[in-house]
Amino acid sequence: MNEKVGIVSLGCAKNQVDAEMLLYTLRQNGFELVNDPADADAVIVNTCGFIESAKQESINEIIELGELKREGKIKAIIVTGCLAERYQSDIAKQLYEVDAAIGIGANKRIAEVVREALSGKKVEEFPDKLLLPLEGGRVQSTPFYTAYLKIAEGCDNRCTYCAIPMIRGGFRSRPIEALIDEAKGLAARGVRELNVIAQDTTRYGTDLYGEPSLDRLLRELCKIDGLHWIRVLYCYPDSITDGLIDVIAQEEKIVKYIDLPLQHCNGEILRRMNRRGDRASLTALLNKLRSRIPGIVLRTTFITGFPGETEEQFEELAEFADEIRFERLGCFAYSQEEDTPAASMPDQVDDDVKNRRAELIMDKQQRIMEEYGEAMIGAELEVLVEGFDRLSGCWFGRSRADAPEVDGCVFFTGENRPTIGEFVTVTVDDILGCDLMGTVV
Repeated sequence: MNEKVGIVSLGCAKNQVDAEMLLYTLRQNGFELVNDPADADAVIVNTCGFIESAKQESINEIIELGELKREGKIKAIIVTGCLAERYQSDIAKQLYEVDAAIGIGANKRIAEVVREALSGKKVEEFPDKLLLPLEGGRVQSTPFYTAYLKIAEGCDNRCTYCAIPMIRGGFRSRPIEALIDEAKGLAARGVRELNVIAQDTTRYGTDLYGEPSLDRLLRELCKIDGLHWIRVLYCYPDSITDGLIDVIAQEEKIVKYIDLPLQHCNGEILRRMNRRGDRASLTALLNKLRSRIPGIVLRTTFITGFPGETEEQFEELAEFADEIRFERLGCFAYSQEEDTPAASMPDQVDDDVKNRRAELIMDKQQRIMEEYGEAMIGAELEVLVEGFDRLSGCWFGRSRADAPEVDGCVFFTGENRPTIGEFVTVTVDDILGCDLMGTVV
């Protein structure tokens, strides 16, 4: 009987794609894949190590799986991903439940590592992170109609608060031909929504082709039969080219939605973050996007309480958010990450102050999003059907304005039963918090 393996993948969508590649390798090597860790012989925890809360989530997951191991329900726990790459041998030393801790460069050896762990061998393996496979098969873990396409690995931006370059290495683009082949395979399996991701999607191609090539890639993706929505996530404001703006505006398949993690608007704070720009230049960029791409939905993230952030600089950020009125926004208190330049900067901001500032931004954003929803009443939206909510008695899905797992939903009713994964047209009748409610046309 084949040994059973389950996987728990934490953190971002980029990490989820790595997990899907791990699952494919395991299946190809004769393992049986199971969804419930309690049914597995071995469980892989694909960890996140980006900020303190994510690290703690990963540690808690390992500890909970340790309980299953003590109860005899599972035999081995294998840890990989960003937390393992970042802390390496400390993982097994501090978490006695762990049988194997491997860096991301060892992911291609996952089948052998699992077998060694199941045989009772303690495994610690941390080869060069650049050995992480960028190409290979995947076992899709998202719903059949939506998938992520990771177009690059690593990052060269070196923001002073961020450990990603240290964990994942430098920026490495995948060839356009490989990405088109993968996207065609996903479309052939029923994927209708393709979400394009990387640590910085706008840098795509600079290492391979000598210039930003995201616009070129997107035009090729738009030619693939079966894909209905193509969404671009994680763009860097400095690298938004006119060519990229044009392709988003002109191509019908590309949803008019762009994720621009700006982090702040004050010029001095951005300089200390090792980012460029200021409130005036960012405002000009956002106005340009709205002018050139009518109806575009802008998503961003902010960091409050970065070292040295004064009350006046925070007020500037709050005013900027109020002025721009982003359709989608997340705000997080600064996380002091060891071995990053910002961690040793003077004038670290008190946790209570950081959190209060983030809450103030999000309280105001809640009102902005409610007003955005109210302005949508009476509009007709194309909605991707995702399921049925028994509590409300409504179907639900997402519009073009809603990225999977991070944005809201559209709840709707209708005379006919829709099919999950199809697109329906919904007239918006009301709002429910930041979600919309409507009726199928």
